[in-house]
Amino acid sequence: MAQASELISGFLDSIAHERRYSALTVQGYQRDLAKLSHAFGTRPLQEIRAADVRSQVAVWRTQGLSAKSIARRLSAWRSFFDWAAQRTPMPANPAKSVRAPKPAKRLPKALSTDWAVQFVGVDAGTGNAESTATAQRFLLARDQAMLELMYSCGLRLSELLQLNCEPTATIAGDRSGWVDLQAAEVFVVGKGGKSRSVPVGRPALEALRAWLALRQAQGFGLENAPLFINQRGGRLSGRTVQRRFAQRAITTGMPTHVHPHMLRHSFASHVLQSSGDLRAVQEMLGHAQIATTQVYTHLDFQRLAQVYDAAHPRARRKTGTAPKT
Repeated sequence: MAQASELISGFLDSIAHERRYSALTVQGYQRDLAKLSHAFGTRPLQEIRAADVRSQVAVWRTQGLSAKSIARRLSAWRSFFDWAAQRTPMPANPAKSVRAPKPAKRLPKALSTDWAVQFVGVDAGTGNAESTATAQRFLLARDQAMLELMYSCGLRLSELLQLNCEPTATIAGDRSGWVDLQAAEVFVVGKGGKSRSVPVGRPALEALRAWLALRQAQGFGLENAPLFINQRGGRLSGRTVQRRFAQRAITTGMPTHVHPHMLRHSFASHVLQSSGDLRAVQEMLGHAQIATTQVYTHLDFQRLAQVYDAAHPRARRKTGTAPKT
């Protein structure tokens, strides 16, 4: 396949020097186009048809290649065939109409109930022990209130950071929510400016009261003020929250990295497991479409399948294990 090899070399040289692609990108194209040479041998490029490319995709699937990798290869092939068509007679780009298989839908990662309770409810030492520095008590009380509220209400990180201590509805165009401790509700402004209210559980209310009392004792007012602040009184950043989550996951012995959105997934999964009320979960999460919420039914099914496999005597017998008589 000398002609194809020469064209591939020319294409790689073109993207490296004319388009100035990075060396790593060029290497990726080189690997993907080597598969083309291997697939079609000495067959002239002009004879390759879309059906041939589809057959090759089928081979890759049987070999266990991921949908993402197949899509990447096809993209490289399309670019190459477009380039080659300008330099050699070809009836059409044979890879242009071939679509990669759809990737498997990735389920959101949620903590188990036990892990979530341990992560959120672990004793973080937020008391007034003299051995605990004031600055440390400030951080621990804030983090505890933040964690309890996120898990209690399934808030997005952006929604959490937009919360204020008190209602600011009089401010035109304000996009901040707030927590009503007396009514045990959090009023949230979500995506697209859509507002909703979500009930707040008792542990979260207690953690919030402790946090508000501590911040007031340190001279931070509540009027027109963000609910969660840094030690200088400014609104907390998303990066800081992510870092605090990662640190807490390590100190509490979590089996995985924990990010803020994982608590939202855990909230949805655990409420659905207990209630089975998909519509209620949709409203509390602020999803516009029920289909978005339905992904948590798959998580619930996974949990049930694990219970079944562990408990049912004929679910999954280990290979080579003789039945007891």
